[in-house]
Amino acid sequence: MFGFTVKAVAEGEFKEAQEALLAELRALGIRDERVLSAMARVPRHLFVPPELVPYAYEDRPLPIGAGQTISQPYIVALSTQALELSPQDRVLEIGTGSGYQAAVLAELAGEVYTVERLPELSQAARKRLEGLGYRNIHFRVGDGTKGWPEAGPFDAILVTAAAPRVPQSLVQQLAEGGRLVIPIGGRESQTLWRMEKRAGRLKKAYLCPCTFVPLIGEEGWR
Repeated sequence: MFGFTVKAVAEGEFKEAQEALLAELRALGIRDERVLSAMARVPRHLFVPPELVPYAYEDRPLPIGAGQTISQPYIVALSTQALELSPQDRVLEIGTGSGYQAAVLAELAGEVYTVERLPELSQAARKRLEGLGYRNIHFRVGDGTKGWPEAGPFDAILVTAAAPRVPQSLVQQLAEGGRLVIPIGGRESQTLWRMEKRAGRLKKAYLCPCTFVPLIGEEGWR
């Protein structure tokens, strides 16, 4: 797995590329300045393999190994914006991957609980995030479709892999008034949804079309 320090691009170029990406996200309709500021504080180039560092601030997903990807920055921004996080919130993330999305969430929320089914990705993300100074992120290796029951209920849940349907375990772990963002659909293409729990039911709002890797687990894809 890749480490923290990369030298493929000079630090000054990172800053310029990052500012250009943030301007692009604003042009695409991201309006929450707290989200944009959080993304400005997280060095995306430290979350991609060394050979892909020159592309770290392009608005596209990139492979991180093990058949997984780091999400497109626009999707990260849109999903995080839709969660409407406050500093007191407890957030569950399904699919740690590189740890980039967890870092953005940790900039905005009180506590982040992140579940990853692949041990090598979870371990690398934990090392990376702890090396960057994050102390409000908790890690688990396991079936993300089952959530993290003993840590719930959660004010917000973000699923970063495509589900055929909403896992009921996650619905149960979502607090009343909590927000869930999840891609739903087939293995090849999906729709990103924001859901809010009201009187035990989910109120759905469409966000955008999307393409994620499959959510593998008991309540996802086999």
